Amino acid sequence: MATIIPFRGIRPVRDKVQLVASRSVDNYGRNDLNEKLRGNPYTFLHVIHPDFKDGKRTKPGSPERLKKIRAQYDEFHREGIFIRENKPAYYVYQQIKSGIHFTGIIACTGIDDYFNGVIRIHEQTLTEREKKLKEYLDVCQFNAEPVLFCYPDHKGINDIISRKISEREEYDFSTTDRVHHKLWIIDNADDVNLVQKYFTEIPAVYIADGHHRSASSALLGKSMREANPDYTGKEPWNYYLGVFFPESQLKIYDFNRVVKDLNELSKEEFIERLKADFEIINHGTTAFRPYRKHVFSMYLDNTWYELQLKPGRAHDEEPVGSLDAYLLSTFILSPILGIHDLKTDPRIGFVSGIKGEGELKNQVDNWKFTVAFGLYPVQMEELKLIADTNSIMPPKTTWVEPKMRSGLVIYPLNEE
Repeated sequence: MATIIPFRGIRPVRDKVQLVASRSVDNYGRNDLNEKLRGNPYTFLHVIHPDFKDGKRTKPGSPERLKKIRAQYDEFHREGIFIRENKPAYYVYQQIKSGIHFTGIIACTGIDDYFNGVIRIHEQTLTEREKKLKEYLDVCQFNAEPVLFCYPDHKGINDIISRKISEREEYDFSTTDRVHHKLWIIDNADDVNLVQKYFTEIPAVYIADGHHRSASSALLGKSMREANPDYTGKEPWNYYLGVFFPESQLKIYDFNRVVKDLNELSKEEFIERLKADFEIINHGTTAFRPYRKHVFSMYLDNTWYELQLKPGRAHDEEPVGSLDAYLLSTFILSPILGIHDLKTDPRIGFVSGIKGEGELKNQVDNWKFTVAFGLYPVQMEELKLIADTNSIMPPKTTWVEPKMRSGLVIYPLNEE
């Protein structure tokens, strides 16, 4: 039974929302970030990158930086850039990107669901990063970027969403990356109660993106409970911000690999090594994209190849052993190219499948990397099976769309 609750969100005033909502700061290069900060006084980037305003540099994650983030957030409130909802609400969010519509609900979920397994995970988190994000939440006291969840389609929830999006939007704006955003507010008591009731009929929700944000919120809640043994369970820090999409409204793309060198092998030696486990088809200069599991693309020396894993090599009876990301590491990256740790090896890079085969070719042709591998996308049922069996995917296995904007709807962790 999933606990997905409404909340009194903090959000930009209507006439500034397109100026406030921003991509994650990690998505901007230094020059691009500085240009955004110089040209837009309302962007939420000023909150999460507060050093720009006074020119005094602080160390990322330091107490000084976190206090400046909170101070800039408070300044946005004083300037009237943010408003607070009068009563608890759910928020229907729709993103239209490249003609694809993604529609879900922004709400809060409870840390108890994280602890008891109602929230299912498929990715291992790093303890140090969990702690840093927990310190961020502890000082700043707000969630501005929701965790991306998915859940099995539910007719009752779908019906309420369909009815809501036929009404006038609270927000309707486009961003410079050619993405169209819409937001509706569900604050009618009957609809709010129905949405909450329908979610209790869903046995589990799955993290699609945001494992560290989930883990750090749970860590904060746990420490707050230890410090406040008389807690009621209704305190804001018992919950955290999420956006919940039915499975039919998410798209999982491939997450591909590029490698800097052939581990001192010649091109001919490398291809000969591949023949032990793969049937190799040369496609010349015609770009090749994997069309099923256990078929990989490879771009090397101006040539596209199709790599078909030979029968019996994959462990299809195992949730992780059947994943193409696992198989690529098992048969190529580790034994041939000497890449054993995807998280730390500087010789490997990752390219989102949303960028297409052209980006793989570009990464190699520009001499950044020597060889590129394309994978078939993980399917939703595979993701769920991994999570349901308490298994863990290899790093950078899925690229999930849509990607959310920071500062669109904020959840305060303190009593305001």
